[in-house]
Amino acid sequence: MMRWKCGLGGVGLVLWSLLSGPVTADETTLAAEGVAHYTLALTWHPGFCQTQGNPPRECREPSLQAGADDGFVLHGLWPSLPERFADDGVTRQRWWEKGCFLKRPRADGGFCRAHAPFDFEESLDDELDRAMPGRASCLDRYEYAKHAACLSLPAEAYFDTAIDLLELVNASAFVDYVMIHRGSEVPRNALIQAFEAAFGEGTGRALSLQCNGRGNRVLTEVRIGIDAERLDDFPQSSSLVPLRRGRCAPRVSISALSH
Repeated sequence: MMRWKCGLGGVGLVLWSLLSGPVTADETTLAAEGVAHYTLALTWHPGFCQTQGNPPRECREPSLQAGADDGFVLHGLWPSLPERFADDGVTRQRWWEKGCFLKRPRADGGFCRAHAPFDFEESLDDELDRAMPGRASCLDRYEYAKHAACLSLPAEAYFDTAIDLLELVNASAFVDYVMIHRGSEVPRNALIQAFEAAFGEGTGRALSLQCNGRGNRVLTEVRIGIDAERLDDFPQSSSLVPLRRGRCAPRVSISALSH
């Protein structure tokens, strides 16, 4: 099987056109009828593991945590409410909670049992193993089933794009700031300011910080809003769109890896 690899711009166009329909001269209308934006969800692996009462395999086995040395790791790439679902009366909240399971109910028995592993080319498999430690718990199968399967997105293109976006974020000065402050506590606003310094003035509204643990003080995830029409332009500031404010205390603890 050949890997779907056309570069971020090409894959972004493929994803956008699959979600929105055939590309025509009236692309703005098609975007409005399709998907308005994506949420790129990236996990801060040490904080996620620290706040788990029953840590999953990817938190217990150091060999699965190599990708965390690069910065954030991949949780998912989540399309906003598609127009055709909205036309059927699905609310944003309902789509957020259920996603594609609205069309095909979630299988019983867990995704490791209910869904066969993806048959990706070895190079994509290796990249995804590093980018998404949660594959050890079948996170990739869950994310695709919930956020992409009902939208006819090819799995190769979906994950290829998500990895490209992750790598761009991890190459940024924002992640440099987070990495430098591992094992310490920083003001929440300092994280937002670091994001704006890396991606442009005012882009902090596109960043949603997620924290867990006592008092919501431990950083576990960041979410970044990306315009569906500008996916191939990321990380330009013009490609970013506002998200709802996250849930972190005024001071945020950035956990360090324990291995």
